[in-house]
Amino acid sequence: MSDVRLNGIVKTYPNGFEAVKGIDLDIGDKEFMVLVGPSGCGKTTTLRMIAGLEEVTKGDLHIGDKRVNDVVPKDRNIAMVFQNYALYPHMTIFDNMAFGLKLRKVPKQKIKEKVTSVATVLGIEQLLERKPKELSGGQRQRVALGRAIVREPEVFLMDEPLSNLDAKLRVQMRAELIRLHKEIDSTFIYVTHDQTEAMTMGTRICVMNNGEIQQVGPPKTIYQNPANVFVAGFIGAPQMNIMEAMVSESQGRIFLQVNGDQVELPEETQAALKEKGYLSKKIIFGIRPEDTSIAKTGIKIKVDVVELLGSEIYIYYRIDGIQYIARANSENDVAMGDEIFISYDTSKLHLFDAETENRIL
Repeated sequence: MSDVRLNGIVKTYPNGFEAVKGIDLDIGDKEFMVLVGPSGCGKTTTLRMIAGLEEVTKGDLHIGDKRVNDVVPKDRNIAMVFQNYALYPHMTIFDNMAFGLKLRKVPKQKIKEKVTSVATVLGIEQLLERKPKELSGGQRQRVALGRAIVREPEVFLMDEPLSNLDAKLRVQMRAELIRLHKEIDSTFIYVTHDQTEAMTMGTRICVMNNGEIQQVGPPKTIYQNPANVFVAGFIGAPQMNIMEAMVSESQGRIFLQVNGDQVELPEETQAALKEKGYLSKKIIFGIRPEDTSIAKTGIKIKVDVVELLGSEIYIYYRIDGIQYIARANSENDVAMGDEIFISYDTSKLHLFDAETENRIL
């Protein structure tokens, strides 16, 4: 079993800074878990504690059935792929990939078989006699992955391994990693600040902020049901439109009052807001750009910018000085400065408490 369990994990540095604040996380055997969040949220520190490169200040860390708080990195049966590849420049690609096996005194013939086999899977078998400086960024990344794979670890740890690649190569390597995860059948723990990487690669995502876990779940669940305002704004590209509204009632109907405009609500949403005591209270609501459409009537806006992306356009507009985005089919004839109406798909509204910023429904 190569599951990883973090129970009450805390990391406090000598200067008193608490980088990780008592997190609990169970990562299943053979799972592809992505830790995602902004810079400084604690995701890399968490990964480095799992690797044994940072000491755990408090809590229990298990890999499989073994508590590893005091186990040195080389005895944890993990492999780590770094952002900068960390290849030895004076060694050939073959020797870079074979290095860990040589330290473990694996027989030469076995090393040759393993390295050749993994290099073939990664499409770098023709590069084995070259040095790292002779390779492109994408090729070096494959070598770094290959060096990890040949060791056959229980757990693969990856710290933003694609961040140094160009956009096209990142897309290719994302697909490569998804394929490798299925072929190798091992546990992957992957750190990124790029929510697109998290959404496309992870079987589950752990969203972090300020050293705390905000939400854990499958990508689709987190996208459709963000637990709080932070997750709602962080997951999704372009990000969710988030604004304040007043819950109002008139003639038995409950609606949202947004800067003079009324947003109608589905019957079940009205009933839930009334039951939870939100009448005449301020809340936060979110709507994704794809759930905002051009309409004949509705909320009147002035178009700031139109961004063409092939089959669709992003329409940027402002309400009370704050910029928001609508996504529409590029066949719509919309230009900068136009005044148009938009409407929201009210079945897709996300409602949050104004004080706690946690999801209401």
